[in-house]
This record gives sequence, structure tokens and C-alpha cells, in this order.
Amino acid sequence: MSQARIWTGTTSFISGSSTPFGIYDSDSEFQSEAPRVASWCAKRLGYPIIDIELEGENFFAVFEEAVSEYSAQVNQFNIRNNLGSLQGQPTGTNYTGKQVNGSELSNVIEISQAYGSQANVGGRSDIKSGSIDMTAGVQTYDLQDFADVVEGGERISVTRVFHEATPAINRFFDPYSVSGQGTLNLIDEFGFGSFSPAAQFILMPLYEDMLRIQAIEFNDQFRKSAHTFNIVNNKLQIFPLPTSDYKLWFEYYVDSEFKQNATIITPNVVSDYSNVSYDFATYSDINDVGKQWIRKYTLALAKEMLGAIREKYNTVPIPGSEVSLDGAALRAEAQTEKDNLVTQLRENLEEVSRKTRMSNEADIVDQQQKIIGKVPLAIYIG
Repeated sequence: MSQARIWTGTTSFISGSSTPFGIYDSDSEFQSEAPRVASWCAKRLGYPIIDIELEGENFFAVFEEAVSEYSAQVNQFNIRNNLGSLQGQPTGTNYTGKQVNGSELSNVIEISQAYGSQANVGGRSDIKSGSIDMTAGVQTYDLQDFADVVEGGERISVTRVFHEATPAINRFFDPYSVSGQGTLNLIDEFGFGSFSPAAQFILMPLYEDMLRIQAIEFNDQFRKSAHTFNIVNNKLQIFPLPTSDYKLWFEYYVDSEFKQNATIITPNVVSDYSNVSYDFATYSDINDVGKQWIRKYTLALAKEMLGAIREKYNTVPIPGSEVSLDGAALRAEAQTEKDNLVTQLRENLEEVSRKTRMSNEADIVDQQQKIIGKVPLAIYIG
């Protein structure tokens, strides 16, 4: 068995060869900090009272890993916190150390545009216009026959049919609707009211107009054969039964075009958790709070590595006896410390998430209102 190599008490950091990945080797602060962190970890592990079976490169490796773990934890939080705002942004942009202010409104608008086409208030799909010839005495018509000719057999969805009765507003000034009041209103609208000495004028509220229009529409609906229609599977039924030949106009969209336009596929942009570009943080930009977490995590990693080595050299012979090493205990202790540090960091990050901060600010406002409500109001005496 090879002899374990022992920490000598000092080490030098060589950029490009001291760490496995060299992620932070170009950072001057990382270069100067690495030997000090190695010395601190060795002393926390018992040097020089006991031998530490680690070398400088071992400490540099776990130091690099600790910085990367801290950066990864912060980046994971930022991705979760900002994913909605960053979706659709170029993937080549690095967002590490950058403030991201925005909302998911742009994504909501893109989604709602598909609903806009259905509601006739906008959208990406073209609303087309078509017509069919109505025949006296024929009540049912197949609009898909129209689509077979105009749209090459594509399935269509009808959004509007122009088959309506005369608008109620056209009969608003009916002299028989309210015993002549409509005539007086009509004269006044034309500007002749001031020239009619026998007329009386009453200022009516706006809802009176709305009620009168509704009364006219209800009269047509219940007392007459109202103009209406029914569509099932693009088969149109017209009510009442046509008594003459005429053209009936309608609006529609092609289903295949709607499905294609309603689904947006954009390449080379942020789409999900996997391609949000958050790179490793620059070590010199990390604040002292973060650096202290990194040092503690470095110590836990070094303790774990030392425990693994000591488990390999489970016993060390000495004159007349042998010494058992504490490898298993060190590894268990290191794992607990690592878990606690990661849990603490995640809890701290969650406390500053957008959701938590907004909730806290709302609570502060409520408490302030309660405090203000306890302030006695001044009594004014003139």
C-alpha cells in the first residue's frame, strides 16, 4: 500500500494546473484566496496537532467545487424566479449578475391571441368572408360545400352569420311605441324642438333608452318569428323559412390555419429550465456573505475527502500497536454539514423570491394601515 501524502502547512496556487477545471483560475482574488482557504481548512481539521492526509491540490479542487456549488444554487434559484420573464429571450445572453425586471405579460398576450381569433377581437388567424345563395322554401344549407370549393376541402369554422332582424335603434323613434313620445324626441333630435310651442321636453335617463331598445327586441323575439339560425357540423338552419332568394354572408376561418397560427414555435430562444444562460459567477463579485458560505462548504468537502482517505487507511501501525482512523465519522459529519449549508442557502434565497417579497410587502402595508388607524385625529377648534 502506498504511503499517504501529508499536508506540509504551505502551498502555492498555479493558475491552469492547480484546479481540475480552471473555472476561476483567471480571477486574481480566487488565486490569492485559494492558499489561505487551504491553510484554514487544514487547521480546522487538526493541523499541526495531527497529520492531514491531503495536499494543496486537494484543497484547491474542493474550493473550486464549493464556489461552483454556491453559484449553481444561486443560478437555480434565479432561473426559477425569472423563467417566465426570460422565455423568448435569446439563448446566447448571459444573465448572471444581471437584474431581470419583467412579467409574463408578453407570454400571456401571445397565448390570448388564439382566443382573440375565436372571440372576433383580434389574433393571428385571418377571418375570411363568404356567402351562399339562399333559396325560397329551403331552410338547411351545408357550409362545408362552400369550403370544398373555396378552401380546397379544408374544414372551416364559422364565426359569424349576418342573418339578423332590423336593429332596434332603427325603430327607436316609432310614434306608436310610447304614445307619441318618440315623435317629440325625433323632432328634438332634428333641432326643431325649440320651434314647437306646444311641445313639452323631458330629460330622460340613459337607461330609459336601453330599456326601450330591449323592449323592441323582446317584442320581436316573442311576438314575431325572430331572425335566428342554428349551426351543427357546419350545417346551417335559417329561421324563419326564407320566402325569397338572396345571398347570406358569413365570416369563417380555416381550422388548419388556426391550429398552425395558434401554436408558436420560436427557435434559438429561452424555452425552459435547461437553456436559460446563467453562467458561473465571478468569484470576485461574490459578497462576503457568499464567500463565508463557500469557505464552510469547502471545509465540509475537505472533511469528506479526508474521511474517504482515512477509511482506505483504516488502521495505521505504530510501534507495539496500531491506531484506528476516524474516516467513517468524518464522512458522516461532512455529509450533515453539506446538507445543512445547502438547506440554509436555499431558505435564504427563497426569502428574497419575488413571491415572498410581494407577500411581505403586502403584510407591511397592512400593518402600517393598522398603526396609522391608531393615531388619534386632531380636533379642530375654530
